[in-house]
Amino acid sequence: MKTVRALWDLMRLEHGIMLFIAVLIGSLIAQQGIPPVKKLVFAFLTPLLLEASTFALNDYFDFEVDKRNERTDRPLVRGDLQPKTALYIFFILFPLGILASIFVNWTCFLIATVTGFLSILYDVWMKKIKLLGNFYIAYIMAIPFIFGGTVVSPQIPPIVIFLAIIAFLTGVGREVMKDVMDYEGDKASGVKSFPQYIGIKNSNLLSAVFYVKAVILSFVPFLANISEAYYLNFYYLGIVLVTDVMLLYTVTRLISNKSIDMKFLRKFTLVAIFIGLIAFLVGAFF
Repeated sequence: MKTVRALWDLMRLEHGIMLFIAVLIGSLIAQQGIPPVKKLVFAFLTPLLLEASTFALNDYFDFEVDKRNERTDRPLVRGDLQPKTALYIFFILFPLGILASIFVNWTCFLIATVTGFLSILYDVWMKKIKLLGNFYIAYIMAIPFIFGGTVVSPQIPPIVIFLAIIAFLTGVGREVMKDVMDYEGDKASGVKSFPQYIGIKNSNLLSAVFYVKAVILSFVPFLANISEAYYLNFYYLGIVLVTDVMLLYTVTRLISNKSIDMKFLRKFTLVAIFIGLIAFLVGAFF
């Protein structure tokens, strides 16, 4: 069980599940119904395999920095897995992820290939430029909606693009929080991040601003007729309000002058995002 848990932590498979929910939402909206099961299977495998492989590669390259930051949530730092295991996982799963996208369609193959190699570029080089890396990670949180839309249609509905924007905003917020959490390790490694340029307090404020924008935008599908599926849909509203309350709680913690448990807040916002994805999924069905 310890090895299974370590592999799960290395590949962050919970992220893969959330990515597929985002892909599924994009597909449901574009299809205005349930897409073909075969396409959905490969549309699930593509982001799962790509995120699992590139997260493993990320931990391989981040091993020394993670040790300095005492990232005991990383299985390589804990010693549960060897760094070479992370490399093996990458070289096996990454090609399989690209291959899976071919069985969806060529547009999805193009998106998967570009995104996959951007992920490698991030792991190897881009993360050292934190200001650029933050927005890349936010892109990774947003692109599954677009990918899902192209699973069934070359015409991406405006609501899908809108959802991608919300995902992008919350993604930036979480990444700035991570910069604050990794401040000492990044400083020792000479990695420039938002806290290095504007300070920790202003970085917390910046993160809060992105969360507030995401909360405000979450009401637009309910109030404006961007999509009939979400317009005045109280099922959607009831669930998304849970996410909004959680994000606003995070905002209050970030702008307070009290001690901030950033590690907890990042996990807390991850749960909030997951609930938000469920809200959009329910809204597409009901």
